[in-house]
Amino acid sequence: MSKRHPVVAVTGSSGAGTSTVKRAFEYIFTREGITPAVVEGDSYHRYERGPMKEAMAAAVAKGENFSHFGPEANLFDKLQELFHTYGETGGGQKRYYLHSVEEAAEHNSRLGTSLEPGQFTPWEPIPGATDLLFYEGLHGGVVGEGYDVASLADLLVGVVPITNLEWIQKISRDNAERGYSAEATVDTILRRMPDYINHICPQFSRTDINFQRVPTVDTSNPFMIRNIPTPDESFVIIHFRKGAREKWGIDFTYLLDMIHDSFMSSPTSIVVNGGKMGFAMELILTPIIHRMIEDKRKLG
Repeated sequence: MSKRHPVVAVTGSSGAGTSTVKRAFEYIFTREGITPAVVEGDSYHRYERGPMKEAMAAAVAKGENFSHFGPEANLFDKLQELFHTYGETGGGQKRYYLHSVEEAAEHNSRLGTSLEPGQFTPWEPIPGATDLLFYEGLHGGVVGEGYDVASLADLLVGVVPITNLEWIQKISRDNAERGYSAEATVDTILRRMPDYINHICPQFSRTDINFQRVPTVDTSNPFMIRNIPTPDESFVIIHFRKGAREKWGIDFTYLLDMIHDSFMSSPTSIVVNGGKMGFAMELILTPIIHRMIEDKRKLG
């Protein structure tokens, strides 16, 4: 952990909605004039798209568990190295995973390469003079044999909707953005389940803050629902880890006054209407980022 070069990590599984929190942070960074070094979790997968399919097929043939959620398909040592190096020096190495034709064209133009979707860009230095490192992906709080990424994050935020809602969001996204059938996505969910239980879920016991969206409409069979419940059809439970309230000076009375119809469901959790999620995030996260930057500047 580092006051001079803070590390902020947002972690959540595929389809969880980490992009919502990412946008909240982007608004804060833009409004406050903060320059982040942005790192995407997909950049620390071990395999490009083609080799990943081959490795997965080989694992399935052997009856072995293998998925993007587990250590075999990721470079957790490299991610740990990045968090450590940035915290010490404000530098480090990163790369990009090219999800689409548009992303490939953008980076090919920048790098003079001819890469295709599903490939990685070469490793390159993080730009100098950034204010903090911002990670968004699957494994910002992962811990295992030989690696402890969670301990190197100064602020660790979890995005973890209840499981049925997470599956509905993933099925819908995979169909809309990638053209996958619901059946194909369900197969992926089943294949990933052991790694989800062993490597994704434990992270949310290490986070400083969790944002958990809970629908108020029937999601009993997520595999048949094609419409994602809207924000106003849900509540968001915002949970603060023991010690995080004191660490970041969280004022529940202020939050309850500012967020209409919010209430506390436990001494460490506040519940807000789903439509207020972005507003609540900015109310909570802006002072924390302010404090990080103030501490950084005091050190010179």
